[in-house]
Amino acid sequence: MSVKLYNQSVHDYSNRVCRFVDKLLQDGTAAKDITQEAYLRLWENRDKIDFNKVRAWLFTTAYRLSIDYLKQKNRFYSEEWLPETFIHQENPDLKKVLHDALALLTEQQKSIILLKDYEGYSYEEIGEILQLNESQVKVYLFRARKKIKEYIGDLRLVL
Repeated sequence: MSVKLYNQSVHDYSNRVCRFVDKLLQDGTAAKDITQEAYLRLWENRDKIDFNKVRAWLFTTAYRLSIDYLKQKNRFYSEEWLPETFIHQENPDLKKVLHDALALLTEQQKSIILLKDYEGYSYEEIGEILQLNESQVKVYLFRARKKIKEYIGDLRLVL
């Protein structure tokens, strides 16, 4: 991969990768660091990577780095956090409700939701990024959406 193609990948995907990692980790500083690390690894492996697959490679690398980050973080913070219920609040903040609902998901489910619903990737692309087959992606997405729906309940209560 040439410098021009590398720079093109930075232009095309860096914001999307960073947004994905930030939503996954809920930590903007860590998201920037992980995105930067993913691009550093892309540069180091530029001769081995097909430019046509660079997007999937970047998201896969960022996802793996995020999981490693969470594992490292969990070594220091062992308490399990569960979000507060929002049903009895008079005017709940929809963004907080969605954030709390995402916090209930496994990292894999959260990644699939973010890639599908926030980034607009196809099942096939998500499978490639997370190393799952298309059927697994659909099942995990269904379960994640079901868990979110159960947590939120009737959206009219939130809105």
